Amino acid sequence: MTVKESVLAQFEAHRGQFLSGGELAAQLGVSRNAVWKAVKQLEAEGYRFDSTSGKGYRLREESDVLSEQGIRRCLCTPQEQWHLQVYNTITSTNTVLKELSHDGAPEFTVLVAAQQTAGRGRMNRAFYSPAVTGLYLSILLRPVMKAEEALFITTAAAVAVARAVEELSGKSTGIKWVNDVFLDGRKICGILTEASLDMESGRLECAICGIGVNLCDPEGGFPEELQGIAGSVFGGESLPADARNRLAAGILNHFSEYYRSLSARPFFDEYVRRSIVVGREITVLGRDKPRRAHALAIDRNCNLRVRYEDGTEGVLSSGEISIRLTGD
Repeated sequence: MTVKESVLAQFEAHRGQFLSGGELAAQLGVSRNAVWKAVKQLEAEGYRFDSTSGKGYRLREESDVLSEQGIRRCLCTPQEQWHLQVYNTITSTNTVLKELSHDGAPEFTVLVAAQQTAGRGRMNRAFYSPAVTGLYLSILLRPVMKAEEALFITTAAAVAVARAVEELSGKSTGIKWVNDVFLDGRKICGILTEASLDMESGRLECAICGIGVNLCDPEGGFPEELQGIAGSVFGGESLPADARNRLAAGILNHFSEYYRSLSARPFFDEYVRRSIVVGREITVLGRDKPRRAHALAIDRNCNLRVRYEDGTEGVLSSGEISIRLTGD
Protein backbone atom coordinates (compact mmCIF):
# COMPACT_ATOMS: atom_id res chain seq x y z
CA MET A 1 0.00 0.00 0.00
CA THR A 2 1.39 3.42 -0.95
CA VAL A 3 1.72 6.30 1.51
CA LYS A 4 -1.24 8.01 -0.14
CA GLU A 5 -3.40 4.89 0.18
CA SER A 6 -2.39 4.41 3.82
CA VAL A 7 -3.12 8.06 4.63
CA LEU A 8 -6.51 7.84 2.90
CA ALA A 9 -7.40 4.68 4.82
CA GLN A 10 -6.78 6.54 8.09
CA PHE A 11 -8.85 9.55 7.03
CA GLU A 12 -11.71 7.34 5.84
CA ALA A 13 -11.68 5.42 9.12
CA HIS A 14 -11.90 8.75 10.99
CA ARG A 15 -13.95 10.78 8.52
CA GLY A 16 -14.94 14.14 9.99
CA GLN A 17 -12.25 14.00 12.69
CA PHE A 18 -8.98 15.92 12.80
CA LEU A 19 -5.84 13.83 12.51
CA SER A 20 -2.41 15.24 13.38
CA GLY A 21 0.17 15.09 10.61
CA GLY A 22 2.79 14.13 13.18
CA GLU A 23 0.70 11.31 14.61
CA LEU A 24 -0.08 10.01 11.13
CA ALA A 25 3.61 10.11 10.21
CA ALA A 26 4.59 8.20 13.34
CA GLN A 27 1.80 5.65 12.91
CA LEU A 28 2.68 4.97 9.27
CA GLY A 29 6.45 5.17 9.72
CA VAL A 30 6.90 8.02 7.23
CA SER A 31 7.89 11.69 7.40
CA ARG A 32 5.45 14.53 8.06
CA ASN A 33 6.37 15.87 4.63
CA ALA A 34 5.25 12.55 3.10
CA VAL A 35 1.89 12.93 4.84
CA TRP A 36 1.57 16.50 3.56
CA LYS A 37 2.34 15.37 0.01
CA ALA A 38 -0.24 12.58 0.30
CA VAL A 39 -2.90 15.06 1.42
CA LYS A 40 -2.10 17.32 -1.54
CA GLN A 41 -2.35 14.36 -3.93
CA LEU A 42 -5.73 13.44 -2.47
CA GLU A 43 -6.95 17.03 -2.81
CA ALA A 44 -5.93 16.96 -6.47
CA GLU A 45 -8.09 13.85 -6.89
CA GLY A 46 -11.14 15.62 -5.48
CA TYR A 47 -11.00 14.93 -1.74
CA ARG A 48 -11.87 17.90 0.45
CA PHE A 49 -9.93 18.58 3.64
CA ASP A 50 -9.97 21.14 6.43
CA SER A 51 -6.63 21.97 7.99
CA THR A 52 -6.14 23.75 11.31
CA SER A 53 -2.90 24.61 13.05
CA GLY A 54 -2.44 22.42 16.09
CA LYS A 55 -5.13 19.95 15.02
CA GLY A 56 -3.98 18.68 11.63
CA TYR A 57 -6.23 17.61 8.76
CA ARG A 58 -9.86 16.53 8.57
CA LEU A 59 -11.54 14.76 5.64
CA ARG A 60 -14.84 16.52 5.15
CA GLU A 61 -18.02 14.50 5.48
CA GLU A 62 -19.28 15.72 2.10
CA SER A 63 -16.28 14.40 0.16
CA ASP A 64 -17.57 12.00 -2.52
CA VAL A 65 -14.68 10.30 -4.27
CA LEU A 66 -15.11 6.63 -5.12
CA SER A 67 -12.30 4.63 -3.49
CA GLU A 68 -11.48 1.26 -2.01
CA GLN A 69 -10.85 2.86 1.37
CA GLY A 70 -14.19 4.67 1.25
CA ILE A 71 -16.08 1.49 0.40
CA ARG A 72 -14.29 -0.55 3.06
CA ARG A 73 -15.21 2.03 5.71
CA CYS A 74 -18.88 1.21 5.11
CA LEU A 75 -18.64 -2.59 4.80
CA CYS A 76 -20.33 -4.68 7.48
CA THR A 77 -19.18 -8.02 6.09
CA PRO A 78 -15.65 -9.36 6.82
CA GLN A 79 -13.11 -7.07 5.17
CA GLU A 80 -10.89 -9.92 4.05
CA GLN A 81 -13.75 -11.45 2.06
CA TRP A 82 -13.66 -8.73 -0.58
CA HIS A 83 -10.89 -8.19 -3.13
CA LEU A 84 -11.70 -4.67 -4.29
CA GLN A 85 -10.37 -2.87 -7.32
CA VAL A 86 -11.66 0.67 -7.92
CA TYR A 87 -11.35 2.60 -11.19
CA ASN A 88 -12.23 6.10 -12.29
CA THR A 89 -12.78 4.77 -15.83
CA ILE A 90 -12.90 1.25 -17.21
CA THR A 91 -14.11 -0.31 -20.46
CA SER A 92 -16.58 -2.67 -18.77
CA THR A 93 -16.40 -4.08 -15.25
CA ASN A 94 -17.92 -7.36 -16.48
CA THR A 95 -15.52 -7.70 -19.41
CA VAL A 96 -12.40 -6.97 -17.37
CA LEU A 97 -13.52 -9.19 -14.50
CA LYS A 98 -14.18 -12.04 -16.93
CA GLU A 99 -10.55 -11.80 -18.06
CA LEU A 100 -9.38 -11.80 -14.44
CA SER A 101 -11.52 -14.85 -13.67
CA HIS A 102 -9.80 -16.79 -16.45
CA ASP A 103 -6.47 -15.88 -14.83
CA GLY A 104 -7.61 -17.39 -11.52
CA ALA A 105 -8.93 -14.35 -9.63
CA PRO A 106 -10.47 -15.42 -6.30
CA GLU A 107 -14.15 -15.44 -5.49
CA PHE A 108 -15.46 -12.06 -4.29
CA THR A 109 -13.11 -10.10 -6.51
CA VAL A 110 -15.08 -6.90 -7.11
CA LEU A 111 -14.44 -4.25 -9.74
CA VAL A 112 -16.01 -0.85 -9.06
CA ALA A 113 -15.96 2.09 -11.46
CA ALA A 114 -17.25 5.64 -11.75
CA GLN A 115 -17.49 5.37 -15.54
CA GLN A 116 -17.57 2.69 -18.25
CA THR A 117 -16.58 3.40 -21.83
CA ALA A 118 -17.94 0.11 -23.18
CA GLY A 119 -20.59 -0.97 -20.69
CA ARG A 120 -22.78 -3.91 -21.73
CA GLY A 121 -26.35 -4.86 -20.95
CA ARG A 122 -28.53 -7.80 -21.91
CA MET A 123 -28.41 -9.09 -25.50
CA ASN A 124 -24.96 -7.45 -25.77
CA ARG A 125 -26.57 -4.02 -25.91
CA ALA A 126 -24.54 -0.96 -24.92
CA PHE A 127 -25.15 0.13 -21.32
CA TYR A 128 -25.06 3.91 -20.86
CA SER A 129 -22.40 4.52 -18.20
CA PRO A 130 -21.41 8.20 -17.98
CA ALA A 131 -18.90 9.66 -15.52
CA VAL A 132 -19.89 11.30 -12.22
CA THR A 133 -23.57 10.30 -12.26
CA GLY A 134 -23.48 6.51 -11.79
CA LEU A 135 -21.95 3.54 -10.02
CA TYR A 136 -20.87 0.40 -11.86
CA LEU A 137 -19.64 -2.79 -10.20
CA SER A 138 -19.15 -6.47 -10.93
CA ILE A 139 -18.74 -9.36 -8.47
CA LEU A 140 -16.91 -12.61 -9.26
CA LEU A 141 -18.59 -15.66 -7.77
CA ARG A 142 -17.60 -19.31 -7.75
CA PRO A 143 -20.78 -20.92 -6.39
CA VAL A 144 -21.46 -24.60 -5.85
CA MET A 145 -24.79 -24.72 -7.61
CA LYS A 146 -26.62 -26.04 -10.64
CA ALA A 147 -26.81 -23.93 -13.77
CA GLU A 148 -30.57 -23.47 -13.46
CA GLU A 149 -30.06 -21.84 -10.07
CA ALA A 150 -28.02 -19.00 -11.59
CA LEU A 151 -31.21 -16.95 -11.71
CA PHE A 152 -30.99 -16.70 -7.92
CA ILE A 153 -27.82 -14.62 -8.26
CA THR A 154 -29.60 -12.00 -10.36
CA THR A 155 -32.71 -11.87 -8.21
CA ALA A 156 -30.70 -11.69 -4.97
CA ALA A 157 -28.65 -8.83 -6.46
CA ALA A 158 -31.84 -6.98 -7.41
CA VAL A 159 -33.10 -7.09 -3.83
CA ALA A 160 -29.65 -6.07 -2.52
CA VAL A 161 -29.63 -3.02 -4.81
CA ALA A 162 -33.21 -2.09 -3.90
CA ARG A 163 -32.43 -2.19 -0.20
CA ALA A 164 -29.15 -0.29 -0.55
CA VAL A 165 -30.80 2.44 -2.63
CA GLU A 166 -33.58 2.85 -0.09
CA GLU A 167 -31.09 3.09 2.78
CA LEU A 168 -29.16 5.78 0.94
CA SER A 169 -32.10 7.80 -0.37
CA GLY A 170 -35.15 7.01 1.76
CA LYS A 171 -37.10 6.44 -1.49
CA SER A 172 -39.15 3.36 -2.31
CA THR A 173 -38.03 1.03 -5.09
CA GLY A 174 -39.58 -1.83 -7.03
CA ILE A 175 -38.25 -4.69 -9.15
CA LYS A 176 -39.25 -5.48 -12.72
CA TRP A 177 -38.72 -9.18 -13.39
CA VAL A 178 -36.10 -10.28 -13.74
CA ASN A 179 -33.24 -7.86 -13.31
CA ASP A 180 -34.25 -4.17 -13.26
CA VAL A 181 -34.74 -1.90 -10.25
CA PHE A 182 -37.26 0.91 -10.67
CA LEU A 183 -38.01 4.13 -8.82
CA ASP A 184 -40.92 6.45 -9.64
CA GLY A 185 -41.72 4.50 -12.80
CA ARG A 186 -38.19 4.72 -14.23
CA LYS A 187 -35.37 2.19 -14.46
CA ILE A 188 -32.50 3.20 -12.19
CA CYS A 189 -30.52 -0.05 -12.23
CA GLY A 190 -29.77 -2.89 -14.60
CA ILE A 191 -28.15 -6.20 -13.65
CA LEU A 192 -26.32 -8.58 -15.99
CA THR A 193 -25.19 -12.00 -14.72
CA GLU A 194 -22.86 -13.98 -16.98
CA ALA A 195 -21.92 -17.56 -16.11
CA SER A 196 -19.49 -20.25 -17.23
CA LEU A 197 -20.73 -23.84 -17.14
CA ASP A 198 -18.86 -27.08 -16.41
CA MET A 199 -20.32 -29.30 -19.12
CA GLU A 200 -19.48 -32.56 -17.30
CA SER A 201 -21.09 -31.73 -13.96
CA GLY A 202 -23.77 -29.34 -15.18
CA ARG A 203 -22.68 -26.90 -12.48
CA LEU A 204 -21.40 -23.36 -12.66
CA GLU A 205 -17.66 -22.82 -12.85
CA CYS A 206 -18.07 -19.14 -12.09
CA ALA A 207 -20.52 -16.29 -12.45
CA ILE A 208 -20.03 -12.56 -12.81
CA CYS A 209 -22.81 -10.32 -11.56
CA GLY A 210 -22.64 -6.84 -13.06
CA ILE A 211 -24.65 -3.96 -11.59
CA GLY A 212 -25.11 -0.43 -12.93
CA VAL A 213 -26.98 2.24 -10.93
CA ASN A 214 -27.93 5.75 -12.07
CA LEU A 215 -27.44 8.01 -9.06
CA CYS A 216 -28.33 11.34 -10.64
CA ASP A 217 -29.36 12.62 -14.06
CA PRO A 218 -26.48 13.20 -16.49
CA GLU A 219 -25.80 16.74 -17.64
CA GLY A 220 -28.07 17.40 -20.60
CA GLY A 221 -30.31 14.47 -19.69
CA PHE A 222 -30.38 10.85 -20.83
CA PRO A 223 -29.90 9.99 -24.52
CA GLU A 224 -33.04 10.19 -26.64
CA GLU A 225 -33.47 6.41 -26.80
CA LEU A 226 -33.54 6.22 -22.98
CA GLN A 227 -35.83 9.16 -22.31
CA GLY A 228 -39.04 8.05 -20.65
CA ILE A 229 -37.35 4.80 -19.62
CA ALA A 230 -34.23 5.62 -17.59
CA GLY A 231 -34.25 7.51 -14.33
CA SER A 232 -31.95 8.05 -11.41
CA VAL A 233 -32.06 7.80 -7.64
CA PHE A 234 -31.70 11.52 -6.95
CA GLY A 235 -32.69 13.11 -10.28
CA GLY A 236 -31.49 16.69 -10.22
CA GLU A 237 -30.94 16.72 -6.45
CA SER A 238 -27.51 16.92 -4.82
CA LEU A 239 -26.02 13.58 -3.82
CA PRO A 240 -25.71 12.80 -0.11
CA ALA A 241 -22.23 12.81 1.37
CA ASP A 242 -20.07 9.90 0.19
CA ALA A 243 -23.00 8.50 -1.80
CA ARG A 244 -21.17 6.17 -4.18
CA ASN A 245 -18.96 4.53 -1.55
CA ARG A 246 -21.96 4.02 0.73
CA LEU A 247 -24.08 2.58 -2.07
CA ALA A 248 -21.35 0.18 -3.24
CA ALA A 249 -20.83 -1.06 0.32
CA GLY A 250 -24.58 -1.37 0.91
CA ILE A 251 -25.00 -3.53 -2.19
CA LEU A 252 -22.11 -5.78 -1.16
CA ASN A 253 -23.36 -6.03 2.42
CA HIS A 254 -26.85 -7.16 1.42
CA PHE A 255 -25.73 -9.40 -1.42
CA SER A 256 -23.24 -11.18 0.85
CA GLU A 257 -26.03 -11.82 3.35
CA TYR A 258 -28.13 -13.53 0.68
CA TYR A 259 -25.28 -15.33 -1.05
CA ARG A 260 -24.28 -17.25 2.10
CA SER A 261 -27.47 -19.32 1.78
CA LEU A 262 -28.45 -18.66 -1.82
CA SER A 263 -30.11 -22.03 -2.48
CA ALA A 264 -32.50 -21.35 0.44
CA ARG A 265 -33.57 -18.12 -1.30
CA PRO A 266 -33.62 -15.82 1.77
CA PHE A 267 -34.36 -12.90 -0.55
CA PHE A 268 -37.39 -14.51 -2.22
CA ASP A 269 -40.27 -13.06 -0.18
CA GLU A 270 -38.89 -9.55 -0.54
CA TYR A 271 -38.27 -10.06 -4.26
CA VAL A 272 -41.93 -10.98 -4.75
CA ARG A 273 -43.14 -8.17 -2.49
CA ARG A 274 -41.18 -5.62 -4.51
CA SER A 275 -42.46 -6.90 -7.86
CA ILE A 276 -44.01 -4.24 -10.11
CA VAL A 277 -45.04 -6.93 -12.59
CA VAL A 278 -47.25 -9.50 -10.84
CA GLY A 279 -50.93 -8.87 -11.45
CA ARG A 280 -50.33 -6.60 -14.44
CA GLU A 281 -50.60 -6.78 -18.19
CA ILE A 282 -47.23 -7.26 -19.86
CA THR A 283 -45.68 -7.94 -23.23
CA VAL A 284 -43.37 -10.95 -23.52
CA LEU A 285 -40.49 -10.18 -25.87
CA GLY A 286 -39.02 -13.35 -27.36
CA ARG A 287 -37.55 -14.57 -30.61
CA ASP A 288 -41.03 -14.73 -32.08
CA LYS A 289 -43.37 -11.77 -32.25
CA PRO A 290 -44.24 -10.05 -28.94
CA ARG A 291 -47.11 -11.65 -27.03
CA ARG A 292 -49.47 -9.92 -24.64
CA ALA A 293 -49.93 -11.70 -21.34
CA HIS A 294 -51.06 -11.31 -17.74
CA ALA A 295 -48.34 -11.80 -15.10
CA LEU A 296 -49.77 -14.33 -12.61
CA ALA A 297 -47.00 -15.01 -10.08
CA ILE A 298 -43.31 -15.54 -9.43
CA ASP A 299 -42.59 -19.11 -8.36
CA ARG A 300 -39.96 -20.34 -5.88
CA ASN A 301 -37.44 -20.74 -8.69
CA CYS A 302 -37.92 -17.05 -9.52
CA ASN A 303 -39.62 -17.92 -12.81
CA LEU A 304 -42.51 -15.75 -13.99
CA ARG A 305 -45.84 -17.50 -14.60
CA VAL A 306 -48.00 -15.83 -17.24
CA ARG A 307 -51.36 -16.31 -18.97
CA TYR A 308 -51.41 -15.36 -22.64
CA GLU A 309 -54.34 -13.73 -24.41
CA ASP A 310 -55.42 -17.08 -25.89
CA GLY A 311 -55.81 -18.52 -22.38
CA THR A 312 -52.71 -20.70 -22.41
CA GLU A 313 -50.22 -20.38 -19.58
CA GLY A 314 -46.44 -20.40 -19.63
CA VAL A 315 -43.43 -20.13 -17.34
CA LEU A 316 -40.60 -17.73 -18.16
CA SER A 317 -37.17 -18.52 -16.77
CA SER A 318 -35.33 -15.94 -18.85
CA GLY A 319 -35.95 -13.35 -21.52
CA GLU A 320 -37.46 -9.90 -21.45
CA ILE A 321 -40.81 -8.36 -20.79
CA SER A 322 -42.16 -4.85 -21.08
CA ILE A 323 -44.75 -3.24 -18.88
CA ARG A 324 -46.63 0.01 -19.14
CA LEU A 325 -46.14 1.91 -15.90
CA THR A 326 -47.94 5.16 -16.65
CA GLY A 327 -51.24 6.03 -18.18
CA ASP A 328 -52.94 2.78 -17.04
